[in-house]
Amino acid sequence: MSATPTLASYEEALAAAERLAPPQDAFIDGAAVPALSGRRFDCVSPRDGRVIARVAACDAPDVDRAVAAARAAFEDGRWARRSPRERRRTLLRFAELVDAHREELALLESLDMGKPIADALAVDLRVTVDCIAFYAEAITKRYDEVAPTDARTLATITREPVGVVGAVVPWNFPLMMAAWKFAPALATGNSVVVKPAEQSPLTALRVAALAVEAGLPPGVLNVVPGFGPTAGAALGLHRDVDVVGFTGSGEVGRLFLRYAADSNMKQVTLECGGKSPQIVFPDAPDVAEIAGQIATGIFFNQGEVCSAGSRLLVHRSRKDELLEALVAEARRRAPGDPLDPATRTGALVERAHLERVLGYIAVGREEGADCVVGGAAAREETGGVYVEPTILDRVRPEMRVAQEEIFGPVLAVLEFETAEEAIAIANGTRYGLGAAVWTRDLSTAHLTARALRAGTVWVNCYDASDVTVPFGGYRESGFGRDNSLHALDKYTQLKTTWIQL
Repeated sequence: MSATPTLASYEEALAAAERLAPPQDAFIDGAAVPALSGRRFDCVSPRDGRVIARVAACDAPDVDRAVAAARAAFEDGRWARRSPRERRRTLLRFAELVDAHREELALLESLDMGKPIADALAVDLRVTVDCIAFYAEAITKRYDEVAPTDARTLATITREPVGVVGAVVPWNFPLMMAAWKFAPALATGNSVVVKPAEQSPLTALRVAALAVEAGLPPGVLNVVPGFGPTAGAALGLHRDVDVVGFTGSGEVGRLFLRYAADSNMKQVTLECGGKSPQIVFPDAPDVAEIAGQIATGIFFNQGEVCSAGSRLLVHRSRKDELLEALVAEARRRAPGDPLDPATRTGALVERAHLERVLGYIAVGREEGADCVVGGAAAREETGGVYVEPTILDRVRPEMRVAQEEIFGPVLAVLEFETAEEAIAIANGTRYGLGAAVWTRDLSTAHLTARALRAGTVWVNCYDASDVTVPFGGYRESGFGRDNSLHALDKYTQLKTTWIQL
């Protein structure tokens, strides 16, 4: 099951966007409701700076209400005590409904955070649908265990849902990241409260209504839009939340660890970004084969990707030809209207983030890097938030642009001479989310991959993924894994039942 890209023409996408009626209320206990305070915040499209919705600004009382609904749903068993087969059927209907509404959801995603509509359809919606369907099927394929005890003992090991799960998701892939958390949590019988990023709350609100339409009982999936210091903190500190799954910045990830310590010591899993290296060895495939993939690794989704290949570590013998090809790739990816199906680079999520990205480019220049392409804001006449795909050459490992996550379409180029030097540079940040190795030599690929401290190492490709493989990082990129059967472990707890015969 997967979403099929549509909205083939610019005119069709514009007309469909005009017909949209974005959701604006929180979704609690099976219904759309305003915040108890009545407050709302403007949801501004980075495409053109226009307000597209005025969304309920939830605060602690709203989080209390959502958690109470989730707890009641869990305790009375309306979902948790359904058989895996029943949960499978409901989640498959849910996946089908999301697929049926793929155009609406893709348009909401594109308008809300600025990504190209073609990517929203081909990537975000496809992955979301596949994710929900995968966990729907997976839950009927997992078995519990019987321990190898003596003949007069029966010891069983069963997996039980943890209870109430808080899912705090980022703005760069709002629906997909939400699904990575709520799909395995729901499949295992939990109730969920989603706190979407304030920059992009619309698809989470819409998909929660689709879940109820598919047959998910009220209270099992709730969405509380709002700001981090209010709604996010209230969810993290709530004593009736059993697990929080968080994707976002390291700064906010640390807050959730503190919230857990200050409340009920709830389990927290974190995915907190990266500074992923792409290592190009002397025997790497031809430039024509790899330049497009390396460029996509950093410029896809405007570089607003936690696993973006933001550092190019290239052997001196290959640098000039590869850099020339990458400059041409950057120029071919000039920003365009996110609603145009031909656009490859859309808008950054908000003006504050544009200023952050431009600030890093300025810092790179001050530290001695050469900006060989890009480096400036674009399409300013639209009122939107755009920046040119940018490449910084002559970057040294200690520079801030080589150490800190920029989260924009900015590639830092570093040179190396030996494999040992490349590995040292690659491992020389506090992150460890992803990495790539470009080489024709199998031994070089294996040995380098083993030496890299990263949750995923790609060989002769970048950012290839599937719901069947785990995604997560080492070191300050976080802990815990999304996707694959391993994600089910975050939302279950093991119970041993020891029976003396």
